[in-house]
Amino acid sequence: MRPFALAGGMRDMRAIIGTHDLLLITIDTLRYDVTAELLDQGRLPTLARVLPGGWERRHSPGSFTYAAHAAILAGFLPTPAEPGPHPRLFAAAFPGSETTAAGTWVFDAGDLPGGLAGVGYHTVCVGGVGFFNKLTPLGTALPSMFAESHWQPSYGVTSPTSFEEQIACAERVVHDRAEPVFLLVNVSALHQPNYFYLPGATDDSRATHAAALEYVDRHIGRLFALMTARRPCLAIVCSDHGTAYGEDGYVGHRIGHEVVWTVPYGEFVLQPGEWP
Repeated sequence: MRPFALAGGMRDMRAIIGTHDLLLITIDTLRYDVTAELLDQGRLPTLARVLPGGWERRHSPGSFTYAAHAAILAGFLPTPAEPGPHPRLFAAAFPGSETTAAGTWVFDAGDLPGGLAGVGYHTVCVGGVGFFNKLTPLGTALPSMFAESHWQPSYGVTSPTSFEEQIACAERVVHDRAEPVFLLVNVSALHQPNYFYLPGATDDSRATHAAALEYVDRHIGRLFALMTARRPCLAIVCSDHGTAYGEDGYVGHRIGHEVVWTVPYGEFVLQPGEWP
């Protein structure tokens, strides 16, 4: 049985909220099939430590970044890719909700960061792709849900060191907080362009997508260490949506294709001292 689990295996979020930090890592554009293959091949050693049973196959609530994150930050995480109903970890107070269960943490706010702020969490967003860049009104919509948000060009899709830069930002703003923290990191490294993660490549492909994920795996342990420095942490690592590299003639996302809708999901509790 998972830590803080109720009968039936659902995690009791009422016991988690207030006692744990919360870490949400959305690896933007990550495909389920590619990351499942890499995990099976032993090419993701850091993620393998926290995902001993492998990735969970889920369906995204949206086919592109803005739609998926708007849903996720309202409590609609990617849904298990099998018949439901599937109880949710977080849910806004909503009459008639069929996925609010005994272990669901219910918040009386318009979004999850607002709900967590209402019970004493400091909410932080470290953005990656353009919907987090705060350069336009649309690019401000998601970051504005958080008490503190950060973005600069070195965190964006054209930076080969974007994830390292994002982690350094998180380390600066989180490490000395006394109150519980909810940290969202939107990882931009997998999003096009990603060819520069594979030496010699000149175009994006499934292979460069995989190389970008290996880059993320080399550094993600720093986030786990950061978020367990003060207290235990519930971590969620998932994709917001996938992307196509020519399947059935499709390239990119914001389309209704299986490689876009099917995403990896992992959820686990990290304990202090596990990540030096």
